[in-house]
Amino acid sequence: GTIRENIAFGRPEMLDTPEGSKAIRDAAEVVGLREFIEALPGSWDATVEERGGNLSGGQRQLISLARAFLASPRILILDEATSSVDTETEASIQAALDRVLAGRTAFIIAHRLSTIKRATRILVIDGGTIVEQGTHEDLLAMEGYYFRLYTLGFASSADEPEEVNVGGS
Repeated sequence: GTIRENIAFGRPEMLDTPEGSKAIRDAAEVVGLREFIEALPGSWDATVEERGGNLSGGQRQLISLARAFLASPRILILDEATSSVDTETEASIQAALDRVLAGRTAFIIAHRLSTIKRATRILVIDGGTIVEQGTHEDLLAMEGYYFRLYTLGFASSADEPEEVNVGGS
């Protein structure tokens, strides 16, 4: 399919009207993809290979976020939204997440603490059991499992770690 069709995946009726086309473009704009798309040969009608083979991991993630924004669900489940991307792309995805998640409930499964730091409630799971819960600040104040993971991940530098395993696996 095309870039346009990929973003409209959950809302195929959006492909048939000028209003739908505008909504697709707006969704891409919200996640910061519009300039990238419009620079492609074929622009919005550029072909996306099977499994997004001609896109980077970050571009695939951003298209998925644009798709989620267009579908406008009340609840989103995101599994490793920033895994396997470089630091710059992670920042783009984080900014897109902030916009896409506004006003929605989200369940975010993540190993990178940077993905969940702004969550209103974090559940820390170890061996399939919830061992702690709270905000990022609450969990740090507890000086428990989350605190140890955070300290290990950030002790060696002021930058975000590449990956910290919050799931205990």
